[in-house]
Amino acid sequence: MLDPEIQAVLDEMLAVEGPPAHEVPIDLARKGHESETALLSGPGEAVAEVADIEVPGPAGEVPVRAYRPDRDGPLPVVAYFHGGGWALGSIESFDTVCRGLANASGAIVASVEYRLAPEHRFPAALEDCVAVTRWLTGQAGELGGDPGRVAVAGDSAGGNLAAGVARRLREDVRFQALIYPVTDAALNTPSYRDFKERYGLTAEGMQRYWNLYLEGADGNDPDASPLRASDLAGVPPAFVLTAEFDVLRDEGEAFAEALREAAVPVTQRRYEGTIHGFWRWLARAHVTHRAIAEVGEALRRELG
Repeated sequence: MLDPEIQAVLDEMLAVEGPPAHEVPIDLARKGHESETALLSGPGEAVAEVADIEVPGPAGEVPVRAYRPDRDGPLPVVAYFHGGGWALGSIESFDTVCRGLANASGAIVASVEYRLAPEHRFPAALEDCVAVTRWLTGQAGELGGDPGRVAVAGDSAGGNLAAGVARRLREDVRFQALIYPVTDAALNTPSYRDFKERYGLTAEGMQRYWNLYLEGADGNDPDASPLRASDLAGVPPAFVLTAEFDVLRDEGEAFAEALREAAVPVTQRRYEGTIHGFWRWLARAHVTHRAIAEVGEALRRELG
C-alpha cells in the first residue's frame, strides 16, 4: 500500500493530461521537471553558506554549488549527483534536497552540474563527476572541507554516477550513498514488470533515458551498469536506499547484494509505500524527511 502522502502526489501526476512522459520532447521535459520539483520540494532549509564555484573538468569548467551547514570545520564533503535520467535536473532543482542533506549529515554538500544527454552522451556525465570528486579529494580545503573525508551520493541516474565514481576513485572516496540507483541497462527485473506504468517513472520512460544516454554505446560497460562490474572488491562502504513501488527497486537491491558478495560493508533500506522521485518531495511527504535524515545520519556516522 502506498503512503497516503505519496499516493496524493501520484494521483496528481496521473491526472495531468497530455502525452506520456517518454514522448515529451526533451526541452519541454526539462522545463516540466524543474517546475514540478520546485512545487514538490519547497524552498528548503537555511544553511550557513552557499557558494557557486567552477571546477576544471574534461570538457571545460563544471559548475558546483557547495552548501555548508552551521558547524565548525574543516568539515566532511559529499559530492552530490542529481537524478533525472542523465537528461533532466540541475543544481537549481535539487537545491532543497542538498540543503536538507547538508544539515542532516553535518557535511559540505557539493552539488554537481554535470553535462546532460543527449547533447553529451555516456560517459560525459560520469567523467564530469569523477573530475569534481577528484578535485574535492585534493582541494576541498578551499571550501572549508577535509580532503580526507569525501563521500559521494546521488539519486536515480545520480546514484548510478555515484556508484561509478566510487568504483573509479575507491582509494580516495570514503563512502557512497545511493538513493534508488540505476545499476543495470537490462530493464528486465520483476520490479520492471510489476511497476512498469502508473507509478511515476515508467519502464518506457527509463528505456528512453538509457537510449538518450548511451546513443549506441554498450550498456553492459560497468561504467554504465555498475551491477555488471566484476571489480567491486575494495570500493567504499555503501548505503543503498530503494523505493517499494519503483521499477529500479530490484536492481538497486541486487547491487547492494553484489557489494556484500564483494565483502563491501552495506546498509540496504527499502522505503515501504514510496515511489520513484519521493526523495525530492520535502514539501509534500513526511517520509522524504525521514529518508534524508537517515541518509544524513549514515554519512555523519561514516565521515565523522
